Amino acid sequence: MGQNRDHDLSPVPNRRGFLRAGAGCLTLADLLALRAQADTVQPLQRERTALIIVWLQGGASHLETYDPKPDAPSEVRGPYGAISTNVPGVHVSELLPMHAAVADKFSLLRSLAHTGICHQQGNQQMFTGHPEQILKLRPEHPDMFCVANQVRTERGSERALPAYVGVNPIPYLGSSYMGPGWEPFVVGGDPNLPEFVVPGLGGGHLPDSGPLGDRMGLVRRLDSVCELFDDPVRGLAFDSFRERAFRMLTGPEARRAFDLSLEDPRIRDRYGRNTWGQRCLMARRLVEAGVDLVTTSLDGPLCGRVGNWDDHAVNHHIFDAMKLRCQVFDRAVSALIEDIHARNLDRRVMVVVTGEFGRTPKISYEADSTSGVKQPGRDHWPHAVSLLLSGGGITPGQVVGSTDRTGAEVRSRKVGVRDLMATLYHHLGIDAARLTLTDRTGRPVPVLPTGQPIAELIGS
Repeated sequence: MGQNRDHDLSPVPNRRGFLRAGAGCLTLADLLALRAQADTVQPLQRERTALIIVWLQGGASHLETYDPKPDAPSEVRGPYGAISTNVPGVHVSELLPMHAAVADKFSLLRSLAHTGICHQQGNQQMFTGHPEQILKLRPEHPDMFCVANQVRTERGSERALPAYVGVNPIPYLGSSYMGPGWEPFVVGGDPNLPEFVVPGLGGGHLPDSGPLGDRMGLVRRLDSVCELFDDPVRGLAFDSFRERAFRMLTGPEARRAFDLSLEDPRIRDRYGRNTWGQRCLMARRLVEAGVDLVTTSLDGPLCGRVGNWDDHAVNHHIFDAMKLRCQVFDRAVSALIEDIHARNLDRRVMVVVTGEFGRTPKISYEADSTSGVKQPGRDHWPHAVSLLLSGGGITPGQVVGSTDRTGAEVRSRKVGVRDLMATLYHHLGIDAARLTLTDRTGRPVPVLPTGQPIAELIGS
């Protein structure tokens, strides 16, 4: 069967589809097989630094988190004040008291701005560096995590764990013309549930390959049927990727990294026995075990009715929603920051917390789309985005940049998305300014044509 590079890049589409339906455990094997077909670039550096992105899908309000404006006019400020942190002169929203206690271990960037007014554009601008304006579920250009995955992965090397894992990954991103082999190994579901299952494995407590071994036996029996339909040479090639995925997912490193039951119960409690807390804990376990890139999106039921931080008045009563969310969010993120430092991972691992944009300073009032009750909300606002950065050797305990008295516009040290990307690439040891990719037309595309690492964070 011929391949269509725009729609199906699978090496053995009939066989793969049949086995996936029959066994349900081939996600990682698919990635390995697809990766082997892709053109690769030469790694520039391979320091084992790692990156965790904690993503607030929908766009969390900067005014109710990292850039409070308690002295703004009443139509802006909302009901919550600012509190002091353990760093003199640095304040956060009163909804984040646990953040305040660890402020000496993170820095805030309050002056990022871009032009992505909707969620797809926002996500894609933040992590491709291209000024996407058309609403697309997948980006026109590869996101930086897929690029870093390729650069940090030696062709033919054996890793104990995937280099890039999405623990409930960030939506609207993707590998574009690089090919899907560089996309994340996806861990969905709720790791707080006793019945939680890692994709391709038999359960949340990873046994000595029993359930997965049984599944692999079923796959092998199905092979005898598949060989009647598929190219046997290509089938044998895919078998090698399947066996490699099997070895990876049943090896001792993967067993330990994904098994939260091995964690001290007190640490699990510190993160919070809920979806977000245990996702953040899994992210820490993964980077500690050797994963380079972990993204996790904090969304779903803990966000409220529409399952994200998109606090238009028709979706949520923003102030009620933020008060409920932040109790869980505050605990999970502060625990992650403390844990990274307590385990001496803070130079090797960088944690970044943000969403795709902030929210409008002026409070809007509309009827809730379900109850019809008029309530407050804030809309999309890419002109002022606040981020938290911790670890990665950054200078902690500072605020970089500022916004005006209402949080509407950047007042000092304006930073673009390419500057943010340059900072993250710098931490990963990648000289992105010298890196090019080849698009579908064969044209070389610079990964990061402009942008400089944020000097205040990384030092000279």
